[in-house]
Amino acid sequence: ATSNNEVRHVVLVLSGKGGVGKSTITTELALALRQAGKRVGILDVDLCGPSIPRMLSVGRPDVHQCDSGWVPVYTDAQKSLALMSIGFLLEDPDEAIVWRGPKKTALIGQFVSDVAWGELDVLLVDTPPGTSDEHLAVLENLKKHRVDGAVLVTTPQAVSTGDVRREITFCNKTGVRILGIIENMSGFVCPHCSECSNIFSKGGGEELAKLTGSVFLGSVPLDPLLSASVEEGKDFTQLFPNSATFSVISKISQTLLNSLQTA
Repeated sequence: ATSNNEVRHVVLVLSGKGGVGKSTITTELALALRQAGKRVGILDVDLCGPSIPRMLSVGRPDVHQCDSGWVPVYTDAQKSLALMSIGFLLEDPDEAIVWRGPKKTALIGQFVSDVAWGELDVLLVDTPPGTSDEHLAVLENLKKHRVDGAVLVTTPQAVSTGDVRREITFCNKTGVRILGIIENMSGFVCPHCSECSNIFSKGGGEELAKLTGSVFLGSVPLDPLLSASVEEGKDFTQLFPNSATFSVISKISQTLLNSLQTA
């Protein structure tokens, strides 16, 4: 096995339910960290439709194994962004629904512990939504790397914030440090002007952070141009640095790096 000090920091990305843009936030954070000169890995454990490979335009590569495990797929020639998605291992992307219970948990466990990451500054783990056995499987099998903490993704609506409360309880129970809360889609960025208009009630994330004594990392605007780029298969990684979302995410990733250093 490889030595454990190759992955410096491990951050879980959690959400109480699907549809809050957790995978998008994970990808954007990874790109911003890479822009900041870090070597980043994304471990995509979300069996409910792994969307990260599509966002990073890697399609369905053949994954190889070496002595120390699965070899991640690099999204760039510099090998500064490595991706391993559970979607790569499924014969048919639609078969994810079949995985249930113990079989699913075992797959996740094996998958998480068997990736040959090499040198990484930060490993972001995109977890399945909810707080289930799957999360525990992820945590248990990440034990060989130290898990530095979790970032919780929520939307402004109260429903979603209720789900996140359960995540907070989960983190407290399992002793995972909460690095902060990110509120997604809190304002809508009109493609014609970059003024942020709040189409959702703003401030759910901030409220929640106050209530739970967590750090509020920021509000990430919904950027239709970026969403469209993913749908149309355009290069998200090229468009992202010029998007309204980028400056917000960069700030968040800087805050994250600082708190990882003080861990």
